[in-house]
Amino acid sequence: MSSFVRWVTVLALATLALLALIWLTQRRLIYFPTQSVPDPHKTLPGIEEVTFRTEDDLTLAAWFVPAIDDEFTATVVVFNGNAGNRADRVPLAGALAEKGFSVLLVDYRGYGGNPGSPSEQGLASDARAAIEYLKTRNDVDRSRLVYFGESLGAAVALGLAGQEPPAALVLRSPFTSLADIATTHYPFLPTSLLLWDRYPNKEIIGGVAAPVMVIAGSADTIVPFEQSRELFETAPEPKQLLVVDGADHNDYALLASELMVNEMEAFLEEVLRQG
Repeated sequence: MSSFVRWVTVLALATLALLALIWLTQRRLIYFPTQSVPDPHKTLPGIEEVTFRTEDDLTLAAWFVPAIDDEFTATVVVFNGNAGNRADRVPLAGALAEKGFSVLLVDYRGYGGNPGSPSEQGLASDARAAIEYLKTRNDVDRSRLVYFGESLGAAVALGLAGQEPPAALVLRSPFTSLADIATTHYPFLPTSLLLWDRYPNKEIIGGVAAPVMVIAGSADTIVPFEQSRELFETAPEPKQLLVVDGADHNDYALLASELMVNEMEAFLEEVLRQG
C-alpha cells in the first residue's frame, strides 16, 4: 500500500470516527440546560411553584406568575430556548404580569432540576403536560391561552399548536428547521443525515390555526434573521412581524424590552378581543 493510499485511509477512518462521535453526542450540541434555580420568591414576588406529570411519568417543576391586574385574564405559556432554565425568563414574566397576563414559565425535562434528558419527542410531551396542567386551574381561561416560544421553544410551541391550538402564538427568533440551523453553523458536516431531532417548523406553520406574531432581531448570530422572516412569510394570516433592529439572539431587547412587550401586548389584545 502506497503512502498516499495509507494517508487517505487514515483520513477516511478519522472522519468516520468524528462523525460517529458527533452522531452519538449530538444532543449535547443542541441542548444546554442549567440545573440550579434560585429561590423564586426572591426572584419575583407572587411566583407560585408548581409541578405537573408527563405522559412518560416524569414530574416537572415550573413557575406560575399571576397577573398583577386580573382584568385581562389571558395566560402566556413560555417555552424556553435551548439554554438556561425558567429563572432566566423571569424578566419577561414580570413584564407580562404587569400588563395583565398570567404566565407559566415551563422548564423541560433535564432543565432547572427536572429529571430526564431533553429530546424533540420529550419536549413535545412536556409541552402537552404543561397545557393539561393549566386546564386544571380555576384561574386560567382555556380559551385565552397564548404560546410564547423562544428560539428552540418556538419549535416546541409550534408543534404543540398543531395539537392544541392556542388563542395566539408568539414566536421569538424562530428557525425554519433544526437542519437549517445546523447547516448554518456546521456547513462542513452532513447534518441533515446525522440529526435525530428535526423540528420542521416551516412544514408545520402553514397549518397552524392561530394568529401568529414573529419577533426577530436583525443582527441575530444564532438564528439568522432570514430564517425567522421566511417562517413568518410561510405563516397564514392573521400575522405580524416585529423586527428589533440591531438585536442579537441573547440581547435584553429580545428578552423583555419595553418595545417587545408593548408590541406583544397590542397584538394579543387585538387578536383576543376579536376571538
